[in-house]
Amino acid sequence: MKTSRSLIALTVASLIPLGAAVAADYGKDKDKSGTMQPSFDKLDTNRDGKISQAEASADTNLVFSSADVNGDGYLDKSEWKNRDKGSTSPAQQSLPDRSSEPAPADTETPRQ
Repeated sequence: MKTSRSLIALTVASLIPLGAAVAADYGKDKDKSGTMQPSFDKLDTNRDGKISQAEASADTNLVFSSADVNGDGYLDKSEWKNRDKGSTSPAQQSLPDRSSEPAPADTETPRQ
């Protein structure tokens, strides 16, 4: 009984520093809006005032082709600010209406 209490106390004591480290690291990547997305300045690693597709690959939530409105291959600050306004999530996208298309032909060979 005494050993199990000591073991529990030792386990709790060893987890406290881990919790403090996680709590201290939690807010580091938040931008001004409070989200965990990287900021424009963090992604613009070469500091040229625009984000290339290679630089944007660090943000896994960014759909570069949708955000690059003018199609120049870079995101400027205005495109970065408006990146979420024009995009739709996959759940919101509609599938094309294929009800008028003929059914595909059966190409499977019957078993003998």
